[in-house]
Amino acid sequence: MTETVTWTISQLTDWVNAVIGETLGGEIWIEGEISNLQRSNAGHVYFTLTEPSDAVRGTPNTLAVTLFEWHRQNVNRHLKRSGGAVRISDGVRVRIRGAVEIYGARSQLQLKMSGIDPVFTLGNMAAERARLLAALDAEGLLLANAAVPLEALPLRIGIVTSIGSAAHADVMHELRAAGIGFELVIIDARVQGADATLSVIAALGRAVEAGVDLIALVRGGGARTDLAAFDDEAVARAVATSPVAVWTGLGHEIDRTIADEVAHRAWKTPTACAAAIVELAAAGSQRVDDLWDAVATATERRLERSANRLDRIATRAARSALADLDHSSTRLGDSAHRVRRLADAHLIRQSGRTDHARRRLAAAAPRVLADHSRRLDGLAGTVRAYDPATALARGWSIARGPDGRVARAADLVPGTVLTTVFADGEARSVVEEATRRALGPDDATVTTS
Repeated sequence: MTETVTWTISQLTDWVNAVIGETLGGEIWIEGEISNLQRSNAGHVYFTLTEPSDAVRGTPNTLAVTLFEWHRQNVNRHLKRSGGAVRISDGVRVRIRGAVEIYGARSQLQLKMSGIDPVFTLGNMAAERARLLAALDAEGLLLANAAVPLEALPLRIGIVTSIGSAAHADVMHELRAAGIGFELVIIDARVQGADATLSVIAALGRAVEAGVDLIALVRGGGARTDLAAFDDEAVARAVATSPVAVWTGLGHEIDRTIADEVAHRAWKTPTACAAAIVELAAAGSQRVDDLWDAVATATERRLERSANRLDRIATRAARSALADLDHSSTRLGDSAHRVRRLADAHLIRQSGRTDHARRRLAAAAPRVLADHSRRLDGLAGTVRAYDPATALARGWSIARGPDGRVARAADLVPGTVLTTVFADGEARSVVEEATRRALGPDDATVTTS
């Protein structure tokens, strides 16, 4: 009976590492994208190398990578000798060399990194850049933002940058030193790392919502890989489709990103971008001043011409008015003379008519007065005949009812109080009986007491 061998974990780890080393023949080259990069206090670097997912797996393959301090120094020296365009950071696609082994403490497959190929990273970035530029050009997006009209005098400026960075300080110093009344809307954004893409896109959107006249997208210099976010397709499309003009100042003078290609204008540095904004505003201000000067000059000339024209018109009007007044004065004198002659003749005629009428009235007045005197005498006799006092003097009396009106038998009833007026006084009586006479509807006999 064969005895079963029992392994310890360390034995198994050592055996697997020996098999891996023998099979792979030592260190290998492997490519992928850096993520989750961390640095320890001892100077070691740890990150995950990621391979993009495919339709079959659905999730990306990953490999843990360890770069110890002594290897890190060699890698950094190699990157500097290669121009310093590549920096190990999240989101950078790299080709690295190292030894594959199982990390016993975690029973995890890892790569102990010892070298890097910067040419691969730069070439991959160049290839991706060329592909993206061709795609954007085919869609007409390379010149889309360049077609957005600029404000004649841009004063409300949106600045998308990392607040507190050197780029932020340079731009603020340039704009404030200009002595122009800029209204600055500062929007903080991550400009490096895995989350830089979404941060920049969100910041551009907030600048548009703030109603700025111009957006300045700025970041200081660094390695070529530090500007990876500005070569990202999503950032490029956000810049190209912005309804507000975007000016960029990204990296050093030799750097040129996809964001620069699609921007309205691209400047070599953040300071150059800020200086261009100052120059644009100053030119706009000068145009406004020139327009005001032109308006003032044109207005003065127009007023001077109008004043001269008014003087000429006033002179002609004065001469015409004086001539009209002389002519009118002559006509008025003639008219007044004619009116006086006509008035004198009319007064003479009316005076003769008045004298004739006076003589006729003087002759007819005695006859008219005598006729009216006779008529008045007749009316006086009639009035005396009908005067109640005359009737009372002849022995007649007048009976009045309680209301003071002359009493009629037809209106009387027994008990009615009557007041009888005589020529020399009055008497009160009470009706005992009132009967009508047969002589007429209004005749009646009244018995009083």
